[in-house]
Amino acid sequence: MLSAQDDFIGHQLPTTFDHVMNSDPSWMERYWYTGHPKPDGDFIFDVGLGWHPNRNVMDGFAGVTVDGRQHNFRVSRRMRPNPLTTSIGPLHIQILEGLRRHRLLLEPNESSLAFDIEFIATMNPHEEEEHFRRRNGRVTEHMARAQQLGAYRGWIAVDGKRRDIEAAHWLGQRDHSWGIRGEMRTDETSPPVTFYPPFFYCWTTAQFANRGLHLFFKERAPGDLIYISGEEVTTIGERSRTTRKLAGIAHDVVWANDPHGQTVERAVFDAVFSDGTHRKVEVRTLPARYFLKGGLYGGLRGWFHGDDKGKFYSEHDVWTLADPDTRQLVRTLADHVIEVVDGDEVGYGIIEYGVGKGYEKYAQVQQHPPI
Repeated sequence: MLSAQDDFIGHQLPTTFDHVMNSDPSWMERYWYTGHPKPDGDFIFDVGLGWHPNRNVMDGFAGVTVDGRQHNFRVSRRMRPNPLTTSIGPLHIQILEGLRRHRLLLEPNESSLAFDIEFIATMNPHEEEEHFRRRNGRVTEHMARAQQLGAYRGWIAVDGKRRDIEAAHWLGQRDHSWGIRGEMRTDETSPPVTFYPPFFYCWTTAQFANRGLHLFFKERAPGDLIYISGEEVTTIGERSRTTRKLAGIAHDVVWANDPHGQTVERAVFDAVFSDGTHRKVEVRTLPARYFLKGGLYGGLRGWFHGDDKGKFYSEHDVWTLADPDTRQLVRTLADHVIEVVDGDEVGYGIIEYGVGKGYEKYAQVQQHPPI
C-alpha cells in the first residue's frame, strides 16, 4: 500500500515502502535509545520500537531504573493501515533530522512514566560489521545495525515527579537495526527456550569529550571470537584522518558478589585497532541498570517481539530489583551504566554482558542464567 514515504526518493524494490525484500516473519527494524546522567550514573532510561512488516505488528517499550526500582511500559499495535507511522498509542519516536536529532515522547498514560526527550548527536555514527548466520541450512540472521553517541535534553516524570534532562549532564546512545534477526527466547514460561552453547557476550560504548568508543564481541572460548565489531569515532561532522576499527580484544572481568545474578563490578579491555594501536580501557559499573526483559528481550510471560496482541495493547509494571524472584525473572541482559578510563580521559556509557555455562573463564557466575 502507498504511504507518504513513497513520495521520497530511495526505493530499492519495485514495490512500496511498507514491503521488504522477503516474507521471513523474523524480518524486523528496531530503534533503541538509552540515556543516563554523568557522573553519578544513578538513573537510566531505555526506549525502543520494533517494526515487523511481515507480521503486521509494531511494538515498543519505555522504562526507567532509579532507586532500585525498574518502571516498565510495553505497547503494541497492528501496523496497517499506518505502516510507517512510528507511534503506538502514547509512545512516539520522531526523526527530526537524520543522524542529528530525534524526539522521544511518552504522553501521560496509565503507567508511572511520561517524558518528552530529544536525542542530540554528539559523535559520528558507527556502522557495525555485518551480522550473518545460517543454522541447518537456513538463514537465521542477516541484519545491519548502527549506533550513535549523543546527549539528551527535555524532561522525564516517574511517579509524577518530574526531572529535567540537561544536555550538559545527560549522555547516551542509540542504535538502529534492520533485517532478519535471530530469535532470542529465554522466557521459560513459553518453551522452547533458545539453546546457547558456551559464550561470553559483551557490548560497550563510551563517550569522551571529543571522541567515542564502540566495542562489541562474542566468544565461544577466551580468544575464540565468533563476532567482533567496533570503532573509535570522532565528533559529529568531523572527518577522521585515521580509521580506527576494532581488530582484536582481550578482557579481564571482576564480578560483583551478587547472589541473585551476573553483575560486572569492573573490567579491563586490551583493545587492538586496525592502525596497530593498543588501548587499555578500564570500566567501572555505576548504580543504574535497565534489565531488557522489561522491553520483551527474550520474551516475558509468553509475549515476544513481533507477537500480534490485537489492534492495540499496552501493559505496565514496576519491579523491585532487590527481590530474588524478580532477578530470576529478569536474568542478566541489561544496559548497565559505566565510567570508562582510557589513558588520561574519563568517559561514560553503558555495557551489556552475559556468560554462558561451559565458557572457560568466569565460572563463578555461570550458575546464574545468561542473556
